[in-house]
Amino acid sequence: MTAYVIAETQEIIENSAYQQYRPLGANAVALHQGQYLVRGGAAQSLEGDWHPQKLTILQFPSPDLARAWYDSPEYKHARSVRAGAVRMRFVTVDGASS
Repeated sequence: MTAYVIAETQEIIENSAYQQYRPLGANAVALHQGQYLVRGGAAQSLEGDWHPQKLTILQFPSPDLARAWYDSPEYKHARSVRAGAVRMRFVTVDGASS
């Protein structure tokens, strides 16, 4: 079953650290069979009061691989570079099963 990770960047506090984080995060995604479906494109609210500034949507072959990516040494390092520089929220969602 495919899994998706949705990340919302709420606030960039220190842009230089955020710019260092981005290639580290992308490398970790690639190493764990993930791919970017959305990376910061314009978002338009259709209903409710959610107005995200920047969204990223990742796709992984399975929920286990999504979790392995998030818990990996590579992504832990990327998160440590990002720590305190960016406020983000992450969720993982299982894809529809046929």
